[in-house]
Amino acid sequence: MFVLLFILLAVLFGLGFLNALWWVAAGLLVFALVHYGRGGTGGRGRGSDSDYGEYRDYRDRQNRWDRRYRRQRRGRWMRQDRRDREHHR
Repeated sequence: MFVLLFILLAVLFGLGFLNALWWVAAGLLVFALVHYGRGGTGGRGRGSDSDYGEYRDYRDRQNRWDRRYRRQRRGRWMRQDRRDREHHR
């Protein structure tokens, strides 16, 4: 597929010597390939995998944070409950 697009681009560039409008068409083709190839508007591009990777990294960091501080808070809550029970006796 990439080879066919490269050949089309070369043909459009070659025809540009006859009429500058073909160079515009070649430029639009390059723009479309770059824009849609990077996951721009429309179509599925390479960016979708990295977006999921970023989301997965964020989710993992959040889970580690929650596990770490949940243990600390639980210990603090238990100490406070123990103090409250001792205080009410």
